[in-house]
Formats: sequence, structure tokens, C-alpha cells
Amino acid sequence: MALIYSLIFGGAIFMLTYHYMQRFLDWMRFQSLGTRDYIVEMCGKMFIETTPNRVLLYLVCASVGPFILCFLAFLPKVVPGLVLGTLLAMVGWKVPKPIVNYMYQARVEKFNLQMVDGLNLMANAMKSGLSVVQSLGIVVEQMPNPMSQEFNLVLSENKVGVSVEEAFDNLSRRIVCEDVEMFVTAVNILKETGGNLAETFDTIVYVIRERLKVENKIKSLTAQGYYQGMMLLSIPPMLGLYFNFSEPGFMDPMFNNPIGWAILTAVAILEIAGYFVINKVIQVDV
Repeated sequence: MALIYSLIFGGAIFMLTYHYMQRFLDWMRFQSLGTRDYIVEMCGKMFIETTPNRVLLYLVCASVGPFILCFLAFLPKVVPGLVLGTLLAMVGWKVPKPIVNYMYQARVEKFNLQMVDGLNLMANAMKSGLSVVQSLGIVVEQMPNPMSQEFNLVLSENKVGVSVEEAFDNLSRRIVCEDVEMFVTAVNILKETGGNLAETFDTIVYVIRERLKVENKIKSLTAQGYYQGMMLLSIPPMLGLYFNFSEPGFMDPMFNNPIGWAILTAVAILEIAGYFVINKVIQVDV
């Protein structure tokens, strides 16, 4: 009878493992090579030349390096070094992704700020009788990066046979924001149906300028709350570092006792939750 129960239990475990194994493998691939592929894709959008192997090497160094340093720093205490080193290795593997996201968002914001001047140039050029492609050439010559890079790629794609509409669609996929989508949609629709592009560009410039005014005002109002929240979140780790250096034995129970580890884990979870709550409160869509 025990053998039958064992076979049934083993068969159930096998079926569950077989059913969820592919999902688990896909999740593992996304957490490992997915980060690499994402960074390579975002670097391509920012005109940063790199290769998957190079990005993978950087990710390995960013995770293995902190692990080794943390392990050596805690010697002869092996367990704290292994635990904290593993956490730092996981963080080191994931940190490049938000850094790349920050760089991409900074590029998008800079492009947004340049759209007012760039569209004014295009509107004036088209009022003087130039075509869309010719006005793009003027923007490429007179505007700095990233607008010059992006519009130059639009022109390059058009020269090799890509239609202007498709080239602008590619631009909207590289620079993901509402203003670029509005600009691309207006150009593509008016080129198909006909209309005054110069006046449309003037209208888009006015909308973007007013939206930026409102956005800057909201940022100035929410900045105080953000810095107050970051100050509060920094108090627990700063106190821990202070006691660790001023009274070296004062923090030992936190690392040598299961209750201490439980407290540290709870503090870390609350700190992370507090960070996301503060970010959620101060984020206002314009």
C-alpha cells in the first residue's frame, strides 16, 4: 500500500514538474539572458554600439565583483558574507537595467525639449516652400543630438527606399512618448489626406510648450516631497552604519542571531515598500 501511495505521489510530482518546467525555464531565461537582450535593445535605441557578449560580460562583472568583495569583507564570518554577497550579486545583475532605463528616459526628455525648436525649424522651412524631407535636413544640420541623430536616421532610411511614413513610425518606436507619437501621426495623416503641415507643426509646438510648463510646475511642487521621503528612507541604514563603525560590537547580535536577521529582512522590505509608495504618490501624469 505504501508503494502505491509513493508511486501516486511521485507521479503527481512528475506531472506538476513537467507541466511547469517550461514556464520555469522561460522565467529563468528572462531573468538572465532577458536582461542582456533588453540592454542590447535599449542601447540600440540610444545609438550606443555594443554586442550581446560584451553586455553579458559587464553583467557578470557587476554581479560577481560585489559578491567577492562582500565575502572577503566579512571574513572570517562566512554565512553573513555569503548571504549579503548573494543579495549584492542579484542586485548587481539587475542594477544595469534601471541605469539603462534612466539613460533612455533622459534621452527621451532631451528629445522632447528639442521638439519645440526642431518643429519651429521645420514649420519655417515648409512655409518657405521646402518639402518634409528637405526640412528634416535643415533640422539635422542645425539641431544637436539626439534630435539630429534621430532625424538623420529617418533621412538615411528614406534614401535607401523606406517611405517617409514608415521611417517616422520607426522613430516613434525608438522615442516612445506622447509628443513624438502626436507628431508622427500628424505627419502621416496629412501626407495621405493633404493639409497644411506648417500650421499643424505650429499647433503641435504650442501644445508641447504648454504641457512642458505644466509639467515643470508639477515637478517643482513634488520635488520637496521626494527629497523628504528619501531622507526618511536613508535614516535606518545610516544609523546602522554609524553604530557599526562607532560601536563595532553593538550590531553583532543583528548578524549572529536569527531574530536579528528577521528584523533586518523586515526593515529591508519596509524600506523597499516605502520607496515605491513615495514614488507612486509623487508621480503625476500630465
